[in-house]
Parts: sequence; structure tokens; C-alpha cells
Amino acid sequence: MRVPGKALSLALGAGTLLISGALQAETRIVTSIKPVELIVSAIATDDMQTTTLVPPGSSPHNYTMKPSQRRALENADVIFWVGPDMETFLNRLLAGQEFSGRTVALMDAEDEPAEVTHDEHAHDDHADDHHGHAHEEQTKKEEHHNEGHGHGHDHGDGEDPHIWLDPELAIEMAGTVRDALSKLEGVDAGALNENFELFKASVRETDANIRDRLAPAHDISLFAYHDAFTRFAEHYELKLEGVLTLNPELSPGARHIAEVQEKLRNANHPCLLTEPQFNRQWWRSITENLNVTFSTWDPLATDIEATAQGYNNFQHSIVDAVLNCLPEDTEH
Repeated sequence: MRVPGKALSLALGAGTLLISGALQAETRIVTSIKPVELIVSAIATDDMQTTTLVPPGSSPHNYTMKPSQRRALENADVIFWVGPDMETFLNRLLAGQEFSGRTVALMDAEDEPAEVTHDEHAHDDHADDHHGHAHEEQTKKEEHHNEGHGHGHDHGDGEDPHIWLDPELAIEMAGTVRDALSKLEGVDAGALNENFELFKASVRETDANIRDRLAPAHDISLFAYHDAFTRFAEHYELKLEGVLTLNPELSPGARHIAEVQEKLRNANHPCLLTEPQFNRQWWRSITENLNVTFSTWDPLATDIEATAQGYNNFQHSIVDAVLNCLPEDTEH
């Protein structure tokens, strides 16, 4: 059956709109690790597609990318990662000219603003105020960390890159995500900012709730496999008395192991927080014949669904792991 000319014209016009809408519907985002995806998912709008590189059970310190993941990077509108101190497998690739204009390192974004730009509309006053306040807060926080904890919370010689574990720094990361996505062509900047404000409010509400939940845990001695737990412990003023290895890529020396074992012997109800990405047998040999409680937490949020509430659920999962360290008769 033939379609009348006017009807055909309308149909073709509608079809063109549908095709055009489909072509512009998805902003393609690549995130390096799941915690970054959780923050991006809270800010991104429904017409944005997010792909994460490091799969469950793998470590960002030594991951090897697949060809399909390289293609995802090539096709991305924007790439979010923590930075070269965390996802070391991406350092050489993202340093290249091919990705330089669409890569956002969340750890140093306040020093090197993202150049993700398909159009040139400027930030609003709110965004500028946000960055100024966030930078000031981070400076104060880092000064406090450096003054009170000289034993080195890093992967060798730099700042601790596990920034997503501090909820205030996660809010700052979310602001950087909002600003970078707002620069892309055809996005709803107002919706992105609304999502950011909702995220900020929910994270701070969760933060207050977590402080109440963790009250019984302030007296026990916590130990961690590596320094990923440090920012969370400092934010909530928990007693993190020892770290088995400052760099998960390197085996600790005999002297460091002996020091940790001595701390475990003298600790008040010591609990070792282990991580699913690393070999359990290794730390069990260190704690042999010592009265140590074990609890597993996952800094990479492997089992957390990437939803608007995903980051808060992740924070609560860490609290659950800490509370598992408490003596059985402790009320919580």
C-alpha cells in the first residue's frame, strides 16, 4: 500500500527525528574502576552509558586491558579515572595525545581542569564556588593527615590515591564529574547539577548515620592489608594501628612484618581487614598463632550495584565489615 505524500513526508520527518535522537541519545562514559562508576552513576543522566574497565576480582594496580576495552576508550566521550598513582595500567595510554582532551583524573582535577570540550559554554558561579570550597577543604584535610600520620599513606612516594573512601572527597569527585559532563554537547547541565546536589545531600546524611553506627568500634584495634583503608579510618577516627604492606605490588620486608606482628600481639581485640583482590594465604601465615579476628571489606565495591545510592551502599558495606570485627557480646 502506498503512503500518501503528506503522510509519507510526516513519516519520514518523524523517522529522521528518531534516528537523530538515537544518534545523540547516549553520551559514552568510561570509568576505570567500580568506585568511580558509583560516583559517575549518581551524577549522570539516563541518556548516558557508562562502561568500567577493571572487572570484579581484579586489581587496578596490575590489570591488563582487553582489546575490547581499548576500543571502549577510543569511542568514549569522556574517561574518568583516579589518576596515575592508582590505575597504573592506564598511565602510558592516557598520557598519549589521543586521549588527552577527554580524560579527567579525579585526584588532581582541581589542579588541572578537564579539557573535555565539544562546546565552549562556561561554568556557572555555583561550579566556581564549589571548586574553591572543595580545594580549600582538601588542603586542610591533607595538612591534617600529613601532620598526624607520618608513616606514609601512599603507594611509595606520593599522596594516598584511595580518595573515594573519604565521603567529602567523594563529593568533590562528584563535582568534578558534573563539571566535565556539563561541557559535553547536548547534555542537560541542569539535571546534572540537580543530581550532584542530591548526591551531596545523601552522602552527608549517610556520613552522619555511619558515625552513629561506628560508635562501638572506636576502642578496637584495626589492621589492614594495605593502605586503602586509611582514608576511611581517618575520616571516622577509627584506630588503624597497622598496615601489612604500604604497596600491594611489593612484598613487605621482614622488619616491617615483625613490627606488625608485635602490634597485633599488643592490640586490643585486633582485627585484620582483608581484601578479596589479594591472596588470603599470605596474610594468614603472618598472623599464625596470634589471636586475630578477620573481616573482609572490598575497597573496589565489587558487589555494589551502580545506582544513584550505590556510593552510600558501598560506604555502609565498609561499616558492616568493621562491625564484624567487634566481640560477639558488643551491642551495635
